[in-house]
Amino acid sequence: MSTKARTRYVCSECGAVSPKWAGQCGDCSAWNSLTEELAVPAGGVRRAGYAGAAAAGEVADLGEVAADEEIRLDTGLSELNRVLGGGLVAGSVVLVGGDPGIGKSTLLLQVHASLHDKASVLYVSGEESLGQIAQRARRLQLPVAGLRCQAETNVERILATAIRERPRVLVIDSIQTLWLPELSSAPGSVSQVRECAARLVRHAKEQGVSVFLIGHVTKEGGIAGPRVLEHMVDAVLYFEGESGSRFRILRALKNRFGAVNELGVFAMTDKGLREVPNPSAIFLSGQAERGPGSIVMVTREGTRPLLVEVQALVDQSPLANPRRVAVGYESNRLALLLAVAHRHGGVAIYDQDVFVNIVGGIRVSETAADLPVLLAVHSSFRNRSLGTHTLAFGEVGLAGEIRPIPNGEERLREAAHHGFRRAIVPAPNKPKKGAVGGLEVIGAATLAEALEAVAG
Repeated sequence: MSTKARTRYVCSECGAVSPKWAGQCGDCSAWNSLTEELAVPAGGVRRAGYAGAAAAGEVADLGEVAADEEIRLDTGLSELNRVLGGGLVAGSVVLVGGDPGIGKSTLLLQVHASLHDKASVLYVSGEESLGQIAQRARRLQLPVAGLRCQAETNVERILATAIRERPRVLVIDSIQTLWLPELSSAPGSVSQVRECAARLVRHAKEQGVSVFLIGHVTKEGGIAGPRVLEHMVDAVLYFEGESGSRFRILRALKNRFGAVNELGVFAMTDKGLREVPNPSAIFLSGQAERGPGSIVMVTREGTRPLLVEVQALVDQSPLANPRRVAVGYESNRLALLLAVAHRHGGVAIYDQDVFVNIVGGIRVSETAADLPVLLAVHSSFRNRSLGTHTLAFGEVGLAGEIRPIPNGEERLREAAHHGFRRAIVPAPNKPKKGAVGGLEVIGAATLAEALEAVAG
């Protein structure tokens, strides 16, 4: 019996199956919802309860299962190791996404050069020729000798090469350029991306090979292809950076082997990406004296405390509905905090335009930014500077209370390390043993107390 793979078309809305593609689903009438996928041969499926059914699998007690020691491979870049959770795990699949030109290929080419002395690496490019890769490696002043590369887009040939070469690390640039001959759809389509990724994930788990997948992003900022792609891999890393800025932020959005939201900071130079050992320094403006509307906060990304500057600008609005604009901060959260400031802090800015910006291109999502945002807004509204060496953090509730946040003492130690002298924090986060590294800590239980502290 022939076992040749066949294809079918499945509606992503209702799940209806069709033998051929159509613009509209015949069952639910959805447009452009039919996607191609490989069909399982009918002769290969046996139903439970009948003669010849598959035997039941074994069930194990986790208490009796020996935990294997997790051995991580040093990538040669400490910032990447941090984001991965300490290094590269054997058999893991890591998806790296980011805007065009952000530095994804440069990063993994540098990893290739760092690893080739201690682990075999195969770099597969579906977008560049071998000559282009060699030219870029020489421009970055990387050691070209010993770097194993292949220019290929057929997944079957890539896997055959990987089985022959037996690399410990496999780099695919990029998953959207790969294709399977069994599928008639073009590379980059939903079916091609899903099936190609499934083959690579299976190879990684069976052979114990660590796989890096570079992924294109859509104009909305998500990785192109089916959402299931991010579910299939072990880690999803996003490369972020402001246009015109040389700094790049590598963020872990998913990691089965480490903390999520971990940050790695790099600087793009003419010789490639360079690690930034002290990222807090780049997020601070560095000006000698901060004017009104500026304050520093300590945020926590993954396991690392970071100092970032929060700026606010309050100005008389000519509009009936004043604008509320936030960059790097949630706009709905800003509107909520302004209402709390009016009700419980006596700051009437309902007729003012309010603009909030997190300096450095970083996005702050934790509630520890509530108090710094309100203090910066109040500072701009009163046109009164908060001082260069003052910082704050804390969550503000709807009743005007300031709630504690986790890892408060660690944040204070990081602030003292950078030379700050005064901190306004939630009262429960105030250390009971006095000052931290010469830092004067003011505990505030309510928003009114915090505003009174900065006014004094």
